[in-house]
Amino acid sequence: MKFDMHCHTKEGSLDGKAPIEEMIGILKERGFDGMLISDHDSYNGYRAWKKAHGEQPDKEFLVLKGVEYDTIDAGHILVIMPEGVKLKILELRGLPVHFLIDIVHRNGGILGPAHPCGEKYLSIMNTRKHRNQLAVMDRFDFLEGFNACESPESNAAAMEIAASYGKPAFGGSDAHKADCVGMGYTIFAEDIRCESDLIRLVKEKGHELCSCGGEYYAGTTKQKIGRANELLVDGFWIYNRLGSMMRHRKRKLELRKYYIRLK
Repeated sequence: MKFDMHCHTKEGSLDGKAPIEEMIGILKERGFDGMLISDHDSYNGYRAWKKAHGEQPDKEFLVLKGVEYDTIDAGHILVIMPEGVKLKILELRGLPVHFLIDIVHRNGGILGPAHPCGEKYLSIMNTRKHRNQLAVMDRFDFLEGFNACESPESNAAAMEIAASYGKPAFGGSDAHKADCVGMGYTIFAEDIRCESDLIRLVKEKGHELCSCGGEYYAGTTKQKIGRANELLVDGFWIYNRLGSMMRHRKRKLELRKYYIRLK
């Protein structure tokens, strides 16, 4: 089965430009069997699709629910929870990565770093806390090995880490626009019909579960503005910090509810 495992929708990401239905149409035309919606700290893209389709999913195309979570110390992390598991905390950016890992695993989910060797602040291996500190990789369930918006060097480094830790390597377009959709792919050797299927197979099969690859997208902001992209990345770091501070109280309340439930 062929999936695009990293997609941002207009309905769920502030920087998303393509509606979910348009993305699905493009992926179907390109021979894909499914996709992972991975909006920034939000399930709104998945909610929009669910509202439109109700309980009658497309049997020929599987839409998986995910989120790209903005941690305070480890960049972007892709999270996939079992169907029916709803955690408000995953829509409140700013958790430290070890808290995030604990919460996801205790609720039956899986997670892994997006573009792990990409931009500073946004990618775990280029964050101040985790730069060249590979030990945390043991706690992840998978890595993103191919990202169509990253460089060949970045993806090659990610694939090396996945192989050395025996983790499945997912591939995705990281599409925010229609012309990028489907430029990254993951080929799963076994059938997947829901999030729980994927979670189980990741745990059972490890590195042998899938292969990934794709084409490189030439229309990224980084490529268009060159060195000025560093200012944009620094700006995003400030935005993420401010966003984390603004959500501190809500996040603290949700964490308190979560740990009370565990007692």
